[in-house]
Amino acid sequence: CLVSVVTIVVALAFCLVGTDEQTEPTVAKKVWSTTRQTIRRYARSKAEPSKIEIKIANIDLSDEEESTRLLRLAMLSRAVIASALLAVVLGGWGDPLRDLGVPNYDCGADLMKPSAKIPTNVNSVRPGDIKVVMALGDSITAANGAGAEDPLAVVLQYRGLAFMAGGDKSLEQHVTIPNILKKYNPKLYGYSLGIGGQMVWEVAQFNLAYPGANAKDLPDQAKDLVARMKAHSDAIDMANDWKLLNIFIGGNDICGLCRHPDYAPSNCVAEIRQAVQYIQDNVPRVIVNLMSMLHLELLRQVDTGNMFCLALHTDECGCEQNKNFTDAMISAACTEYQQLETKLQDDGIFEKDDFTYVVQPFANEIIHPPSYPNGTVDSDFFCPDCFHFSQYGHAVTATWVWKNMLEPVGKKTTKGDFSGPALPLSCPDPKCPFIRTPKNSADCSKYMTE
Repeated sequence: CLVSVVTIVVALAFCLVGTDEQTEPTVAKKVWSTTRQTIRRYARSKAEPSKIEIKIANIDLSDEEESTRLLRLAMLSRAVIASALLAVVLGGWGDPLRDLGVPNYDCGADLMKPSAKIPTNVNSVRPGDIKVVMALGDSITAANGAGAEDPLAVVLQYRGLAFMAGGDKSLEQHVTIPNILKKYNPKLYGYSLGIGGQMVWEVAQFNLAYPGANAKDLPDQAKDLVARMKAHSDAIDMANDWKLLNIFIGGNDICGLCRHPDYAPSNCVAEIRQAVQYIQDNVPRVIVNLMSMLHLELLRQVDTGNMFCLALHTDECGCEQNKNFTDAMISAACTEYQQLETKLQDDGIFEKDDFTYVVQPFANEIIHPPSYPNGTVDSDFFCPDCFHFSQYGHAVTATWVWKNMLEPVGKKTTKGDFSGPALPLSCPDPKCPFIRTPKNSADCSKYMTE
């Protein structure tokens, strides 16, 4: 199998010799990058794994010094890597994957029914009125590694498990925004299913997120989304269906900010604005549902004492290892990102009768990773790379996003807790049974309908 072939190659590289105190992160990064590239080549092909040529790019093994550095691979201790890879070879990275479902979710018929007539105003849209769900973003929304049982499977996109866009399983088994909405409208359309990339229609549907995306990629994702919607006009009513567009972006921007000053939050949010503007110009009846930026300094807490996670994050979030990019600097950048995302909402530039933009800020004040009562990091929240969310992490996140969606703007939870889900799962407010918007949060009475 692929696991065995790639594991043996990497295990040999990591375990031929021991390590010393002189670490070589550049060499370790090259080997990890090569491993990922090898897996991607296999994932895109139908070739036998044994026939895939494995090369360490840009490392000259004829150079004695370079060869020695490669063999040392001091970024990871031999013991950590050997034990981790042995677990993969033997077929089990750890315990069975944890998940979170919500049985018997019921808010009562009056709150779960759609409107008697299709609303004409975005501020009167009930959860049951949403007909189409869509998504833009990066590897989190593509759900990289969400169903992974070992580090090698992190390159796979488990889109059906994504908290913003996935429709795998049922709400009783796995919480996602689409799985919740399916309780209100069983005919919901557009959510992702299974494993695969954004170009595979049968998997991605209207989830255009892809790994490695930055905010600057959102305008093109928006254009691709509109084109895809038009290509599937037989399945949706572009003019009349109410649509929920979920967006989560920013991790790759902050992870690269120390090397790319143009990834400044102001530039990134300008790209978000451009993407949303394109959607508004081309798609009617949309609620843009943006989950605000996370505080990425918490990743350093995840890495504390964990050399395996530390090494993987060298590739996945390079600035995390830059000691000159301090926790205070990361926090300030993330906070500015959040504030500018919210400013787009508060400025009201996207407010129309058939369109709105709402920020869900539950993570704004979360500065610590999910943890157990004794303070140790809850590794079940993450997939095996300690960066992307596991299926359990996606489910927990979905409960908080949903809670925010039903809370009025200005009174939304801003300090959620990744250590546990927001349960019981929220129900619409009987006094304002709509997805909350800036306008119906200010005065819901003028938008009440049957």
